[in-house]
Amino acid sequence: MENHNYFSPSYSDASSGQYALPSNAAMFVASSTSSSSPSLSRPDYAKTPMDYANVLQQIMNISTQSLDEAQSRKQALNSHSMKPALYQVLMEIKDRTALALRNTQEEEPPDPQIVRLDNMLIAEGVAGPEKAGSAAANAMVAAGVSASSRASPGSDFGSPIEHSEYRNKLAQIRQIYQTELEKYEQACSEFTNHVLNLLNEQGRTRPISPKEIERMVNIIHKKFSSIQMQLKQSTCEAVMILRSRFLDARRKRRNFSKTATEVLNEYFYSHLSNPYPSEEAKEELARKCGITVSQISNWFGNKRIRYKKNIGKAQEEANMYAAKKLRKDNAE
Repeated sequence: MENHNYFSPSYSDASSGQYALPSNAAMFVASSTSSSSPSLSRPDYAKTPMDYANVLQQIMNISTQSLDEAQSRKQALNSHSMKPALYQVLMEIKDRTALALRNTQEEEPPDPQIVRLDNMLIAEGVAGPEKAGSAAANAMVAAGVSASSRASPGSDFGSPIEHSEYRNKLAQIRQIYQTELEKYEQACSEFTNHVLNLLNEQGRTRPISPKEIERMVNIIHKKFSSIQMQLKQSTCEAVMILRSRFLDARRKRRNFSKTATEVLNEYFYSHLSNPYPSEEAKEELARKCGITVSQISNWFGNKRIRYKKNIGKAQEEANMYAAKKLRKDNAE
């Protein structure tokens, strides 16, 4: 059995935070916890300061009592004939001091940061009912696969293997998130139930209203929400890293297919005196290679730079393509 403190901070001095037990209630506790006769004599309001010091010392000793001793004293208090009178005194004090209810406190709106994180996790398929990952994310990957296949045939980007790997990684992130979220919810529920049990137990001795219990539950959930926010934040970061690796990879330069490279090199070396194709030529090359005009422009720009940096090796490559062109012309 747990050791309970039956005196709430609701009756504390607002400025000092120290417990201040009313004299009649304090003398009642002293009498009920005394080892003498269980009968309660009429309170003596002429107690000396030493008597009050003894009462306060007994209250302070509650936290050091053994479980058996605490259980015994609690049973003695609950079965005491004057317990209803003590409860009534505490109720009157509570009503008079008006510390129990805070009617001016309004319900706080949801944390906007948690709302944003929830929306992102739902959009990515990490949170929510869907178990197979995000349909939107999968569609985006599929679109990347299709666009990449049209733009660069033979490229390994956007392949079904990469698509499957993305979904597997996303499923792993979802599994980790769901597991950790269950642990968080279980810990929050267990702690909340523990506090509710304590309040219900203390409610047998001191007045505790349902609104007070509800407010305490809200405080607990607010404390735990910081842990939940950290979990969601780290999960969102993991999803963004995954998206950057797989979905945004098409922004990076990729090697063209062997056929496309051959076509571009042939054009470059056959126009070595002026390796600046016109817009019409770029469109024709883009059609032949299955890539975009922008990629054609980038390729020629990089090719001219590489040619100037290594003129010797480039000259050998130029001779090779010139010989290929000559053989091709002779064959025709």
